Amino acid sequence: MVKLFDPSTLDPIVLELGELFVGAGHELSLVGGPVRDLFLGRVSPDLDFTSDATPDEIIAVVRKWADTYWEIGREYGTIGLRRKGLTLEVTTYRADAYDADSRKPEVVFGASLEDDLLRRDFTINAMALRLPSMELVDPYGGVKDLHAGVLRTPGPPSTSFSDDPLRMMRAARFASQLKVQVAPEVSQAMTDMAERIKMISAERVRDELIKLICGAHPRAGVDLLVETGLAGFVLPEVPALKLEIDEHHRHKDVYQHSLTVLEQAVELETGDDGAVPGPDFVLRFAALLHDVGKPATRRFEPSGGVSFRHHEVVGAKLTGRRMKALRFDNDSIKAVARLVELHMRFYGYGEAGWTDSAVRRYITDAGPVLERLHRLTRSDVTTRNKRKADRLAFAYDDLEIRIGKLQEQEELESVRPDLNGEQIMGLLGIKPGPVVGRAYKFLLNERMEHGPLEASEAERKLRAWWAEQPEYAE
Repeated sequence: MVKLFDPSTLDPIVLELGELFVGAGHELSLVGGPVRDLFLGRVSPDLDFTSDATPDEIIAVVRKWADTYWEIGREYGTIGLRRKGLTLEVTTYRADAYDADSRKPEVVFGASLEDDLLRRDFTINAMALRLPSMELVDPYGGVKDLHAGVLRTPGPPSTSFSDDPLRMMRAARFASQLKVQVAPEVSQAMTDMAERIKMISAERVRDELIKLICGAHPRAGVDLLVETGLAGFVLPEVPALKLEIDEHHRHKDVYQHSLTVLEQAVELETGDDGAVPGPDFVLRFAALLHDVGKPATRRFEPSGGVSFRHHEVVGAKLTGRRMKALRFDNDSIKAVARLVELHMRFYGYGEAGWTDSAVRRYITDAGPVLERLHRLTRSDVTTRNKRKADRLAFAYDDLEIRIGKLQEQEELESVRPDLNGEQIMGLLGIKPGPVVGRAYKFLLNERMEHGPLEASEAERKLRAWWAEQPEYAE
């Protein structure tokens, strides 16, 4: 919601810095996201400024005023500084020139604020507040576009996206974060130039993707990536879902089902227990990708139905490969892939019932992603059949109750066999080696099947198992 601009929400340090620059004979303006957020009634985490001062002149102005400053971005005209706990960046006016075949600009300092704003990504980010006068500079209609909920570029979108192809990903990110509609000419340019995203490093694409998925309306952002063809280059497993009908033969395909699961997962974040605080990227990304194994596993059955046997296993492998290609950290890859692998485990619980052993395995296999698995499994129910949906919800309620009781009794998150490796070797009179691992696995299975055992009972079972291993007999 666009609000009237309230200058009182700005930290006094902003005006103080403006006074310093004007006193030194320079211009200074607050620019970009912080100005946009003022009209959205939000406090921006970033404070970005632009000035006609060169990097050396910026340092001369802030050297004594700032608590500290750094020159890491100096080659791009940016000086960072900290004052009373606030981090600020001041950048010299820019008028960069880009080579069509390079992702890096040739840095050229500009002469005016208006020219600097022209090179920015979107009109809603091409606004500035001159300091300390607080004059709004909005030459490209950013406020108007904010009110209209439209995303446009200050200049021709083809020029903007040629300058920095990552801006196409940012368009989808803003669709998610701000629920803005992309102007037709912007969408067309994204479609025409989608392949240029391959010039951008995997790390930069990953960071934009995380922001998109964690936005307030991730479905809108994902849809835009798919509709413009960008997803075909950065997340091809998702548009591939559009080719497949869902297993219930409804009018929605697996792609639409996956977007619905994503939305429902967002709604289940945090909750009364606060176990999965939102926005949670791992849960949301798993919800989006949980069925990516279906295209590769689709089979037409003699009965006329369609099956996707073991799609969760295939999907987990595809998820891991894609996240690795996007340079995600190992913990995130492991967590998302594990959720994809386990998202079908629950089905059948209501009909067949599970032993305590099966519940224990469910807990231990999920490990640290158990709370997310609860939410993903519930989100995966998109049937319009209310009786079926209620039946599944009741069954999962029952499973969660049983999980809670077993966790209280047995501390299953850190389940171990009742005898450790040293005890196994001492009891069987063997040295370290593969056979110890086999014995350990046997005892772990017994622990899962029967729950905690007394030491004497665990020893008895181990000796009985050992007696059935003739290859190790003396």
